[in-house]
Amino acid sequence: MPIYTPPLRDMQFVMHELLNVTADLRAMPVHADIDADTISAVLEEGGKFASEVLLPLNVSGDEEGCSIDQSTHAVTTPKGFKEAYAKYVEGGWPALACDPDFGGQGLPLIVNQCFYEMMNSANQAWTMYPGLTHGAYAALHTHGTDAQKKTYLPKMVSGEWTGTMCLTEPHCGTDLGLMRTKAEPQADGTYKLTGNKIFISAGEHDVAENIIHLVLARLPDAPPGIKGVSLFIVPKFNVNADGTLGARNGIYCGGLEHKMGIHGNSTAQIVLDGAVGTLVGQPNKGMQGMFVMMNAARLGVGNQSLGLTEVAFQNALAYAKDRIQMRSLSGPKAKDKPADPIIVHPDVRKMLLTAKAYAEGGRALLCFCSMLLEKELNATDEQVRKESAELLALLTPIAKAFVTDNGWTATSACLQVFGGHGYIKEWGMEQFVRDARINMIYEGTNTIQSLDLLGRKVLGNNGATLKKFGKLVGALVAEEGVNEKMAEFITPIAILGEQMTKFTTEIGFKAFQNADEVGAAAVDYLRVAGHLVYGYFWARMAQVALRQIAAGNTDPFYVAKLQTARFYFAKLFPETASLMRSARAGCKVLMDSDAALA
Repeated sequence: MPIYTPPLRDMQFVMHELLNVTADLRAMPVHADIDADTISAVLEEGGKFASEVLLPLNVSGDEEGCSIDQSTHAVTTPKGFKEAYAKYVEGGWPALACDPDFGGQGLPLIVNQCFYEMMNSANQAWTMYPGLTHGAYAALHTHGTDAQKKTYLPKMVSGEWTGTMCLTEPHCGTDLGLMRTKAEPQADGTYKLTGNKIFISAGEHDVAENIIHLVLARLPDAPPGIKGVSLFIVPKFNVNADGTLGARNGIYCGGLEHKMGIHGNSTAQIVLDGAVGTLVGQPNKGMQGMFVMMNAARLGVGNQSLGLTEVAFQNALAYAKDRIQMRSLSGPKAKDKPADPIIVHPDVRKMLLTAKAYAEGGRALLCFCSMLLEKELNATDEQVRKESAELLALLTPIAKAFVTDNGWTATSACLQVFGGHGYIKEWGMEQFVRDARINMIYEGTNTIQSLDLLGRKVLGNNGATLKKFGKLVGALVAEEGVNEKMAEFITPIAILGEQMTKFTTEIGFKAFQNADEVGAAAVDYLRVAGHLVYGYFWARMAQVALRQIAAGNTDPFYVAKLQTARFYFAKLFPETASLMRSARAGCKVLMDSDAALA
């Protein structure tokens, strides 16, 4: 069975040495009393829950999967999942970063971020049951009425009820303007919803007593397209005025998808047959509420791949140290053995370091995004809230697409380290690869994220927000530009930062002439932007490590961080050159291809 050790030391490094989160948090009244010891204590216990409760269920959950009783539409999760969820609720984990007004513990979002990374490493399929609830909670907390919040949020915060997002339909994926689910107004102010949804993660299960579905549907007089979509609360069991559960609602699971991975999570086909729902927000403005959940989910999906990257790396590293095959090209290293451990071979090290660099870079980015969201919600300075929201909007598609693309690369590389054994189920590596593949697809495919980044977040405001991130890079370059020890980290990001302006302008100019140029360049563009972001964080991590070493700190952690930074800039960051060349090739070779694709 795969192993997993929670990366608490690196999490502490990112939070307290790289980002100095306690200073920012304590400037906010809601977190005035927070301290590093509290954060560390919570995450240490969270790591135990992940490694001791969830990890043992990952392989068995994948093998068993979920089952449905077609006569009752009831779904049963794999053995042990329900019991693990009960321990999760008993430990108060659902309430970690939720509003105390609704029973939450009010801890910072970054604590929840790190806790969920560990759970995703241990068991992504299980973690998706409570994970989607946080997005539904956020949407209702922002857009729900006082009555809706009072009815639903305390039970969702406690974990007694879970939540889902019901968007996709059989004939439409990301293009939600094509949806057909109908909502008919009733005399009592409720609505009757009829339609079909597919690919609904955790859409039906037995781990909690009620499921609160957030459903997109159309009112009878709705305008066409995305501007005619409304958002509704549709519970599995109707809720009585006193908060107790009432009759079974007309929403049920019509079937389960047979998937490549995440077998332990119930990906449901949902049927709405006159289901009772209540409107969230204004009619035909449903995407406002759903975007709160979708953006939370996009960060959450990036976190899923971060978790898988970390656990795949840990297992591949352990295997590479133990497995002996052939001799080192530079001469035997384990002379007392018939062959050397494969970790002596350069390309094995390249695969391991790729996973390590992508894991630690992704952790820095996602923790930074958590702090941006915290500032957007809780900073006392309105300008700080505004700028944090803008920067988070820019980084969200990168956090989703770049981290998940890298997760696929990393888990595949880690499987390769195992050779033929990686392809065999008993080692667990092939499950990490299968589970990671969905993360590039859902919550908006990575191409959709790329179009969002380039078309909306960059060209949509003439690069204004991108320039704000550029200022962070510029400040680091100005601070360390004359430091010879930092040159190998500073020079690459300084050059790319300058290139990004010209690169973006070129694509924007082409797009004015032919909009397909955006579609042709977007995926390459996002990876270039992703490397600029990772490069910035890796340069800062190298800066911290160098300062600690210079101060006489002999902890090998800092040497390891420095070595990983050097690998990232030498072997991964140079991908940007080929990506920019590919993007500049334009759309002609793609669109003038009718004969090739006939």
